[in-house]
Amino acid sequence: MRLDWINKLQHLLQTWAFSLAVATLQYAFQPEKPYVPLMAYSLAIGTFIWAIIDLGRHLFPSADETGWPLGAPGFLLMGGGIVAGYFLGNLLADTLCRTFGWYAGYPVPDGAGNLRNKILITFTAGVAGTYYFYTLNNSAYLERKMTEARHLAAEARLKLLETQLDPHMLFNTLANLRALIGVDPVRAQTMLDHMIAYLRATLSASRASGQDGQHTLADEFARLQDYLELMKIRMGPRLQFTLDLPEALRTQPVPPLLLQPLVENSIQHGLEPKVEGGSIAIRAAQEGGLLCLEVTDTGMGAPEVLQSRPGHGFGLQQVRDRLLTTFDTLGTMKLIAVPTGGTRVRITFPIQA
Repeated sequence: MRLDWINKLQHLLQTWAFSLAVATLQYAFQPEKPYVPLMAYSLAIGTFIWAIIDLGRHLFPSADETGWPLGAPGFLLMGGGIVAGYFLGNLLADTLCRTFGWYAGYPVPDGAGNLRNKILITFTAGVAGTYYFYTLNNSAYLERKMTEARHLAAEARLKLLETQLDPHMLFNTLANLRALIGVDPVRAQTMLDHMIAYLRATLSASRASGQDGQHTLADEFARLQDYLELMKIRMGPRLQFTLDLPEALRTQPVPPLLLQPLVENSIQHGLEPKVEGGSIAIRAAQEGGLLCLEVTDTGMGAPEVLQSRPGHGFGLQQVRDRLLTTFDTLGTMKLIAVPTGGTRVRITFPIQA
């Protein structure tokens, strides 16, 4: 089993801090004794107990929840580690104190007079330290499980939003196709071909999106291109559009179908009601550490007017939900009235690696 040595170093530093606290507490009750020997004994015993238990536990089958041995081996390891740590730590500390003169004129411990107190202190501190690391590992496991559950919940929420958005777009397209069949069968056939190609691309993108439920900005713009070509067949010269995606942002991950509801709103509530139609501009740009996405139309006008129209809130709410689910409060969406007429929807969220 591969050890996480950074984690082990953290445990060792925590053990030393705990050992120093034990030595300080002993000194507070026995101020007549020199502090350095107390510190040496406490650090030596604590280090041996930590090494035997925390490193030795990886030699036994362990529980996923705690990382500690199951059943009797766990108790035997703790007991054996405390006993062995006590004797080895005393031996090392005594050797160091004699070698470097840390007893400072204080009588050298005879090993029997204070034996009961030493054993009691070692046992209590050893059990307390072991329980601390046990609960620490258990808390870390629960935190990982909570993070995993939040990730799965967010992914499920995004998938649910996709299932809501795809039928919404499909029903609108089928209604438009039905109206076109009677007046222009040739254009209806071309529109049907584009719709089949779009649905095929949508299915492929859904399958190809990563475990985080996202795909690249290039895929998002490609699907918008297919959708707008589809709408242009029905609206003819009344619909013009431009797509502006810098090369550096093509691989930037974004939630699927993030911009399409906004484009649908622009067409249905902004451009279709105008006799002369209009244009849609979709742009991506990097602003500092943020990715900025804009959908601008020359439609019916101010956002407050558009929001009052029936059905307009569906697409906007879906986008807000997607941003909240994926980026929490770091994702924003603003509706801006264009002075020359039309509406701009501006989305920002952090650039992702």
